[in-house]
Amino acid sequence: MRITFGTDGWRDQVDAFTPDRVRTLGRAVAGHLAAEEVTGPVIVGMDPRASSPAIADELADVLSAAGRAVLRPVRDCPTPIVAYTVVDRDAAGALMVTASHNPPEYNGIKFIPADGAPASTAVTTAITDRLGTAGPEGPEAAVETIDPHPAYRRHLASLLPGRLDGLDIVYDAMHGAGRGITDAILQERGATVTTIRGDRDPTFGGQAPEPTPQHLEPLVEQVRAEGADLGIANDGDADRVAVVTPDRGVLSAHLLFAAVYAARSEHRQGPVVRTVSTSTIIDAVAAAHGAEVIEVPVGFKWVAAAMQEHAAVMGGEESGGFTIAGHLREKDGVMMALLLAQLAHEDPLDERIDHIESAYGTVHTGLRSIQTAAPSASRLLEACDESIAGLQVERTDRTDGVKLWLEGDAWLLIRPSGTEPKVRVYAEAADAATVTAIIDAGAALVRALSPP
Repeated sequence: MRITFGTDGWRDQVDAFTPDRVRTLGRAVAGHLAAEEVTGPVIVGMDPRASSPAIADELADVLSAAGRAVLRPVRDCPTPIVAYTVVDRDAAGALMVTASHNPPEYNGIKFIPADGAPASTAVTTAITDRLGTAGPEGPEAAVETIDPHPAYRRHLASLLPGRLDGLDIVYDAMHGAGRGITDAILQERGATVTTIRGDRDPTFGGQAPEPTPQHLEPLVEQVRAEGADLGIANDGDADRVAVVTPDRGVLSAHLLFAAVYAARSEHRQGPVVRTVSTSTIIDAVAAAHGAEVIEVPVGFKWVAAAMQEHAAVMGGEESGGFTIAGHLREKDGVMMALLLAQLAHEDPLDERIDHIESAYGTVHTGLRSIQTAAPSASRLLEACDESIAGLQVERTDRTDGVKLWLEGDAWLLIRPSGTEPKVRVYAEAADAATVTAIIDAGAALVRALSPP
């Protein structure tokens, strides 16, 4: 079984993470850092999955034996806080043990370089090229336990200094790494916070810790039962965010992205980076502010690279991963929870969404995941007729998978998941019925062309 890096690190079923494979990867990272002459300790963080402590222990032992000092957070920790600590402590990088939003039977390891941004393909390739090599040898270095949270909170206080007095929030930790952290930060700013699913449960209640509408029904119910102003959820490693309001329920991440970008653009105008799977309503907001849109493949490493290249104000993806200028070039569900709460404290998020839809049109998007092997892009393009769901195909785009631009500014995107053995089918159109029809047509194509 090979160790491969997808859109966000090496991710696989738990039984793939044998001690030998984990130690092989640890040696490859140590060798890469030595070859690049990167100094400083390596942080080894983890999410709350049952298998994470043993994997983190193996990585720490290998790095220590290679002569690299190791810093271990006192408990399971959000990925963005580990990433911030890399920068704050002038570390060589970090190894984060997490499968993020994937089901409990998965785990993963991601490498975070010294700048705190996701590792580029060039970096992960350099690491995988070293798999199986001996790696550097000692003398054995120390393994130190640290508390990374105070420094991160001080950073947020400088970046987002506003208060939340009088705001009622329900926070859904989804049993993940954000528990006792995101909710505590919101409380420190003056909000009244009720936490649900705030205990450590390595099974995440028997479901994927992914803040999708079907998984957030308990949060919607609690927000409405308490008459709270809003609900906020993080995924398993707290790098994603989702928001609930009493009237709308779970807010579309596309609209949330548009509302935050519009608000940030009032104070600092500039480009925005979005993934190929994200709504073009972002483009409409950017056009209104005279700003450029940079479209990139799915995966925050592409967002991070484009943000640096274009000095972007904000970057994000449809799955709820966002960051802003002045912060890490890494998606951060903890920071975004605070930012969204501050925006809601100034003006209700429903009103902000109403303004977006009034000014730029109503967004209808959809996503369907199909458990199958991915057909090749060339076969998909060959099989596509001149129309999809009765809409003329106007142009094609292979930035990531196959994207078909259809008449009426609609589109269909088909791409393999970078973290699970699934194919994702996305669509956007002027109304919900057309979105469903486009996704049905895309799903039928996938099933017809997927390898047996």
